[in-house]
Amino acid sequence: MNRTQLKRSSILRMALTGAEETNQDDNEDSFILRAVRIAAVVALYWFISITMVFLNSYLLDNRDLDAPLFVTFYQCAVTVGLCWLMQLLSLMCPGVVNFPSVTFSLKTSREVLPLSIVFIGMITFNNLCLKYVGVAFYTVGRSLSTVFNVLLSYVVLKQTTSFQALTCCGIILGGFWLGVDQEGLTGSLSWSGVFFGVLASACVSLNAIYTKKVMPAVNGSIWKLSYYNNINACVLFLPLIIVFGELSRVASFSRLTDLGFWGMMTLGGVFGFAIGYVTGLQIKFTSPLTHNVSGTAKACAQTVIAVVYNSSSKSLLWWTSNMMVLSGSSAYTWVKSQEMKKTSCRDPQDPAKENLLQKETGKAGV
Repeated sequence: MNRTQLKRSSILRMALTGAEETNQDDNEDSFILRAVRIAAVVALYWFISITMVFLNSYLLDNRDLDAPLFVTFYQCAVTVGLCWLMQLLSLMCPGVVNFPSVTFSLKTSREVLPLSIVFIGMITFNNLCLKYVGVAFYTVGRSLSTVFNVLLSYVVLKQTTSFQALTCCGIILGGFWLGVDQEGLTGSLSWSGVFFGVLASACVSLNAIYTKKVMPAVNGSIWKLSYYNNINACVLFLPLIIVFGELSRVASFSRLTDLGFWGMMTLGGVFGFAIGYVTGLQIKFTSPLTHNVSGTAKACAQTVIAVVYNSSSKSLLWWTSNMMVLSGSSAYTWVKSQEMKKTSCRDPQDPAKENLLQKETGKAGV
């Protein structure tokens, strides 16, 4: 009897030990798989974001075609075409491609119009900043979006900001002015580029505010919003292209029939469309805070690549200005995320708080 019980207890111990080892192996496999998946998503975000910036810089730096509005218009048109293509693919392959049905409604287009005007300003000034300051100074040149976000939140939404968040904004402002000073000392400062960078930063903040207002018009779908935004932008860009004389420049462009040129233009539009997807993907697989940290590290890598590529020599204070901007932006994101978590803990039943947290902390620049 004792032998039988001993055998049973030995078998049971072996079974339990085996089960624990199996569970441990499964956990290790799932952790490795999750880590590889996250690393792949982050790498994809870095690749698309950095490539898009350099590609836009190449297109806008074309001395034979000084038409930044036309370049931006074409990229918006490509985005609209890709929305139609994705909708078609989702109908043909519903299990593989998931994209909302987008049918044009004049009523919805009018409701989105105020955001589209801000959107045009944001992408136009963003491209003009990139055109005049280059990739190396681009991070500093349009670094004031966080500062404008605090300022406009108070002016428009009457929201106050904590002392810690204001301190982070002070670090960003200090880095911006130091960067402008150091760029001026090297003789490569473009005041036009700085001006457009400040305007782009203001439009980024306004874009966030207006996005919250018009989201109900598109049933909360970011892809529908992108569709209507880019359709409106295409229509609004046409008179601007004519008024600023870009139509004649495009008509007289020597490479107008060059397929290579149009291929690069189309590729720029594809990357512009893809950045919205990979940004959402990175937030989904990590978190809004991690996404912002990844965006900050990407901006740092982007700056280093630009300096090395252009064989530039930068002073210690120039690099300090970049680090101040990047560290101030990261610190602001962390402070806001901690504040929103405290608010969520006080009112855990309000799902809007979590959405606001994601919007506040998921704004890394591309």
